[in-house]
Amino acid sequence: MSQHHRHHHDHDDDGAHMDWAQMATLLESQAEVESPLYAEAADWLATLVPAVGVRRILDVGSGPGVLTSLLAEAFPAAEAVAVDGTAPLLERARARAEARGLGDRVSTLHAELPDAIGDLGEADLIWAGNSLHHIGDQRAALAAFAERLRPGGLMVLIEGGLPGRHLPWNQGIGRPGLEARLDVLNSERFGRMRAGLPDAKEEVDDWRALLRAAGLTPAGTRTFLADAPAPVSPVVREQVVAHFERHRAVCDDQLADDDRAALDRLLDPAEPLSVHRRDDLFRLVARTVHTARKG
Repeated sequence: MSQHHRHHHDHDDDGAHMDWAQMATLLESQAEVESPLYAEAADWLATLVPAVGVRRILDVGSGPGVLTSLLAEAFPAAEAVAVDGTAPLLERARARAEARGLGDRVSTLHAELPDAIGDLGEADLIWAGNSLHHIGDQRAALAAFAERLRPGGLMVLIEGGLPGRHLPWNQGIGRPGLEARLDVLNSERFGRMRAGLPDAKEEVDDWRALLRAAGLTPAGTRTFLADAPAPVSPVVREQVVAHFERHRAVCDDQLADDDRAALDRLLDPAEPLSVHRRDDLFRLVARTVHTARKG
């Protein structure tokens, strides 16, 4: 299970069929672009728990560890542990921590969840960024995570938000509203991914209720924006291109003919209105952070 700050409720992955190691560079660059958002979220978390009292952090589904290092910087008294099931991503997490002078406080743990939750050790803060929904029985996993929390510790879930937007409603190619129609296909694919997980349980996404059921006390929910307005930087453009390339690949048999043709034009570097060339490209994403405290 890998943290991949890409989908939330725009769900542009099907989880079980993703090659996280192959996507490492894209995952890393996307997390870097969104670092200001997560730094703002970390500052908020520091108002909920005393920063000096946070001695051990688990970054569950850490991926390449961009946020593991960010959390270590936000909580300077803490050891931050990148937890992931993909060894090449953990190698990147270690290299990033060393490069940022955090090698003595950032460690990695290769673990397949949920089976290995009991082996994670105790923590003062558990950060599960877009990773819980890759576990079939989310309720049971949250209860297991709650057992890992020390008294007064904080559980942090990044789940939900709003679908990302990158193009005007009328993008000048095909029917207006293309991204809204892609949202529908993403949602359906996400549902198939959830249904295919081991021990999958259908659950209402009432995160406050699920956190309470785990014996925790909700401590607040906030949504943070990642806003890259037009004209975008080359690295953001690269991410948007990859976003639409993935849509084109995984939605091929479900796309309406005109939407398939529109995506082909949007991805054609020779097309003046393609995502490679257009000046009105942007990236706007909302990430929702849910917190709960252990009494």
